Formats: sequence, C-alpha cells, structure tokens
Amino acid sequence: MKMAAPDLLDPKAAAQNSKPRLSFSAKPTVLSTREERDITVNVMKWKTVSTVFLVVVLYLIIGATVFKALEQPYETSQRTTILIQKSNFVSDHSCVNATELDELIQHVMAAINAGIIPLGNASSQNSHWDLGSSFFFAGTVITTIGFGNISPRTKGGKIFCIIYALLGIPLFGFLLAGVGDQLGTIFGKGIARVEDIFVKWNVSQTKIRIISTFIFILFGCVLFVAIPAIIFQHIENWHTLDAFYFVVITLTTIGFGDYVAGGSDIEYLDFYKPVVWFWILVGLAYFAAVLSMIGDWLRVLSKKTKEEVGEFRAHAAEWTANVTAEFKETRRRLSVEIYDKFQRATSIKRKLSAELGMSPSQEMTPCKRTLSVNHLTSEKEALSSMTKCDSMYLNGLTPHCATDEIAVIENFK
Repeated sequence: MKMAAPDLLDPKAAAQNSKPRLSFSAKPTVLSTREERDITVNVMKWKTVSTVFLVVVLYLIIGATVFKALEQPYETSQRTTILIQKSNFVSDHSCVNATELDELIQHVMAAINAGIIPLGNASSQNSHWDLGSSFFFAGTVITTIGFGNISPRTKGGKIFCIIYALLGIPLFGFLLAGVGDQLGTIFGKGIARVEDIFVKWNVSQTKIRIISTFIFILFGCVLFVAIPAIIFQHIENWHTLDAFYFVVITLTTIGFGDYVAGGSDIEYLDFYKPVVWFWILVGLAYFAAVLSMIGDWLRVLSKKTKEEVGEFRAHAAEWTANVTAEFKETRRRLSVEIYDKFQRATSIKRKLSAELGMSPSQEMTPCKRTLSVNHLTSEKEALSSMTKCDSMYLNGLTPHCATDEIAVIENFK
C-alpha cells in the first residue's frame, strides 16, 4: 500500500510524517503506453486557459487604471517642481547655465544608478561591494528578487552574473522546496495539536480546517511580516507603511528597489545583510506555501463550481424529461379516452340501429326528428311508434315538419 506524500498545508498529514515531501523514489515509475501518460497528466483546457487569461487581463486593466489615478498626479507635480527649481537655480547662479546644470544632473543620476548616494562627502560612504553587500546582492540574484539598487557595471561582472543566475536559481528553488517542506512540517505539528483540542470539543472538520488555516496564516504573518517590519522600521528609520511595504514586496519577489534593507548611508553591522538574506529565505518559503494554498483554494472552488453547474444541468435535464414524459402520458390518456368514447358511440349507434330494425350500413334519412337517447335499455316500449311522416318522438317530442333531419345524440357516462 502506497502512502501519499503529506500536504504542506495538511497539519494532520504533516504531524504523522515528519519527513519532507521532497524525496526521490528508488524505483522510478515508468508508464508503459502513451495513453497512460495522457491519462496521468492533468492538462488545463484551452477554454479554462482563455477564461483565466481574460480575468488576468481585466485585473491588469483595473490595476493600471488605479495606479494611473493615484500616481500620475504626483508625477506631474514633481516634474513641475523640479523644472521650477532648475529655473530658479539658473536665475540665482548666473555663473551656471542650463547646459552645465543638466550635465551635473546626469552625473548624479549615473551615480545613483551605480548605488552611490552623492550627498555630503562621498568618500566616507560605505561600499556597496564589500563582502556583506556582495553576499546580499548574490542572494537577490538567485532568489530572483533583483532590487535594482545596485547591479554589475563591468563586462566581466555582467557575464558572471548571467552564469551565476542560471546555476543558482534552480539550486535555490531546490533549497526553497526543502525549507518549505520542513517549515510546513513544523507548523503542521503545532496546528495538529490545536486541531486535537477542537476535535475534543466536537467541532466539525470543516470549521477545524478553516480555523487551522487561519492560525497558520496569522502566525506566519506575525513571525515573517509584522516582527521584521518593526525591526526594519527601527534600523532603517522608515515609516511603518514603508516597512510593511518593503517586507511584502520583498517576500513576493517583486523587489522594486525603492526600499532596500542596508541601502541607506548609515553604519550597519557586518552580519546585518546576511541575516536579512536568511530572513528572505525562510519568508519566501512561507509565502510560497501561502500562495500555493490560495491556488489550491481557487482550484477547489473551480471544481466545486463545475460540480454545482453539472448538478444544476442534471436537475434541469431530469425536470425536462419528467415534464416531457408527463405530457406524453397525458396525451396518451386523452387519446385512449377519446378513442373509447368513439367506440362507445359506435356501439350505441349499432344497438340503436338494431332496435329500430335498420341495417348497420343503412343511413338515417332526412325528414326525421331529433332522437335523444340517455340510457340504452332493453325495454322496447321506451320507443314510440312511427308517425306518418316517418318521424320518431321520444321523451315527449313531437314532429313538426316532414323535412326535419334525425340525429342521434348520445349522452353516456
């Protein structure tokens, strides 16, 4: 009997098996036929891909609209301000013309792009390529964060960065998977104990899973987001919002580079940046687990939605079939009743013709009065004798003219 690999977000499975999911089997599974391979691989349908693509594009359009509304006015204001300041500077300093000022600004921008802050005495600033800073930069390369505050400027540095990234990114992904498994196991053991408490309180499994997931997210956010944000706020002298902004942007591997730990012109401890990188490693493993859990939720939600739609279609088809069957049965019953009535009418006509002494094939001739027969009886006296105009009168009916037509009106139950 084969045991399934424990889920990172399944506390019970993680508690029962402390080994990480990342393992290799000694006997690789080989599919004998192509059909088996096709069955095993679960490929998303093109219709689903197109739907998700349209949702992502719509999401991008919404984001672009919001960012444009929030950031473009500020950009316009800053552009106007810097133009006014340049004009005032040239007016106040007649020895400097606009061309020379633009050249100085270009040198300043190049220095900033190289990671140098041209404020005060630049010779007293810390190097961005000392051992600690270089270690932090190498870590941002293999984690694919790429803050962008510093980057290689030499040809040799660029070539080495390419080779280093191609080899380091898969290696770090392998490490990240292992750390994520171990982190999930540690969290799983703690959450399993909490689940056991709720089980003793006779709480449903659905509520237990929701509560355990909430505890997992809350504890991780406190440990990897809130506490580091407070530390960065204290060390880097950032605003609270900026600190939380840096933490989330970093752990989601976005890494804009506008805020970087250790990027300010202050004295840092030698081990500060390596410690920040190790925080990034563990935090990325946690965020990967959270994002994977969100993806699983979306897949489960999509699957449930498909099942609900399928059930709705099945109920609709069943209702349609029932209505169609009922309609057919009603039509059949009406046809049978109408046929029976015609048969009874024919039988009544034959009996009446026999009692009147007429042949079945003989048709009733004109100049007859109306004959009303309510119940067929064997009493011959119920019928009166014929008149001179060959008319019959029954139930008090008398002939009026010799040209009247006789009709048999049947009333039967």
